Formats: sequence, C-alpha cells, structure tokens
Amino acid sequence: MTTLRPLHLALAIGLAAVWGVNFVVMQVGLEHFPPLLYAGLRFAMAAFPALLLVGRPAVRWRWIAAVAATLGAGQFALLLVGMRAGMPAGLTSLVLQMQVLFTILFAVTLLGERLTARRVTGLAAAFGGLALVAADFGGSGPIGAFALCVAAAAAWGLGNVAQRRAAPPDSLRFMVWVSALSSPPLLLLSLWLEGVPNLAAPLEGWLSLLYVAFVSTLGGFGVWGFLLRRYDASTVAPYTLLVPVFGMSTAALFTGEPLTWLRVAAAVLIVTGVLYAGTRRRTPEPPAREPGRTALAK
Repeated sequence: MTTLRPLHLALAIGLAAVWGVNFVVMQVGLEHFPPLLYAGLRFAMAAFPALLLVGRPAVRWRWIAAVAATLGAGQFALLLVGMRAGMPAGLTSLVLQMQVLFTILFAVTLLGERLTARRVTGLAAAFGGLALVAADFGGSGPIGAFALCVAAAAAWGLGNVAQRRAAPPDSLRFMVWVSALSSPPLLLLSLWLEGVPNLAAPLEGWLSLLYVAFVSTLGGFGVWGFLLRRYDASTVAPYTLLVPVFGMSTAALFTGEPLTWLRVAAAVLIVTGVLYAGTRRRTPEPPAREPGRTALAK
C-alpha cells in the first residue's frame, strides 16, 4: 500500500478533523434551515463569487456533472434529510464512513480493481459494525433516517470513483464547478418540497453555512481531490476513519450525545474492517541472487 508523504499525511488528518467537527456544525445549521435549502445554500456560497475567479474547468463536463450528482447534491441531500429526520451528529459521522467500503466496491465493479479475500473479510467485518449501529439506533430512533445516511455514504463512494476518473489538475477549481452544478437542483427541490425559503436565520445559522461552504466544502474537498489525484482511492479513503473520532467526540462534548458500548463496538468493527480491507498483505521480497550466479547456473 502506498504511504502518504508527511505533508500529505498532515493534510489527511487535518481534513478528518474539519469533517468531524462539520457534523455538529451542520446539526446547528439544521435548527435554522430546512435540509435541502441548507444544502443548496452551502453549494451556492461555495460557488459564488469563486466561479468568476477560477476560470473554466480543466476536465470534461460529464465528470463535473457526475461528481455534482453523487458527491455533491446526492450525498448531501440524503445526509441532511437523514439528520433532520433524527440521525444524531456523532452517529452520522460514523455511519458515513461506510463510504470507504462503497468506494472499494464501486472501484471493483467500475474500475476493475481486484476484490481479494482480505478485502472481502474487511468488508464483512465493517458491515457487521453497521448492523450493530442499526440495532442500537433502531431501538431508539427512526430507521429511515439511518437508511438515508447509509445511502449518503453510497453516493459519496460513487462520487469518489467519479472524481478519481476525472483526475482534475486543479482540485479547488474543480470543486467550485461541482458546487455550481450541485446548487441549482437542490434549491429547486427545496422550493418544490420545502416551500418558499425563509432566510431570516440567526447569526449562528449563517456561521454554520459559512463553515460548511468555505472550510468543509471548498477547503475540505479541495484537499480531498488533491490527495485522490496523487494516490489510489483505496490508499486515501481509510484516513477518513479519523472523521468519526472527531465527530463522535465533539458531539458528545457539545451536544451531550451518548456514547454507548454498542456504538463503541460498532466503531471498532467498522474501523478495523475498513483498515483491513484497505491495506495489502506484505509479501516477502525474493532473496538476493548471489553475485556471479544466473538463473541458468542453477
């Protein structure tokens, strides 16, 4: 497995912290905005006025549209509706990391990557952890909210594969255009399903939007694309396992979300399974050939 360079490793850990805190920030924002409007405003703020400064995208439009539909509008529509329906921030940060497994599955089916026995074992363990989350949350919360967050993880995994294929040379420019294409369908859906928007939100609601638009979306996905362009998806994706560490700890600290033993066991299964699936078994190097001997001399 390719190892991240020290600077890139620091970027990956910092990104996990930004995305982990993001769940509590989004929960605050959803107290003041309906979910589809919140998602649409998030991408609109990330796109404008940056769209006027970055120039035309350097990749084909079909890839921008594919990432906008999956990693942009699809993921966040499902995620925010699920959170608004009752999925707590810390648990959401854990469930969403199933995107690593969906990334591997989609990479196997769409990119032709090999599904080894090691990956199958890791996937099975991680999905066992997901079953524990369902059992724990199903007794106290709406299972539909949980299912929406799983679907959001699948959309993220599909978006990872699309972004890997796009290989944008400028991650920030690419994310600006993805945000621009993600915002209109979300705002139209909001108008259709949520009614005429009410933008009279308090300061904390707008601060939440600023964080998710500029820090989490532009900054976060800019770094994410930067890493995906330099390393395999299966190398980068496991570092997002630090996201629930930050997400669950900040949720417990700031919102009082309980951290049960069943959730801890689920987290251990998911993290262990994904790490096992995302790494390769080291094979011993062949012994050095003795000086002066060739294969014909044996």
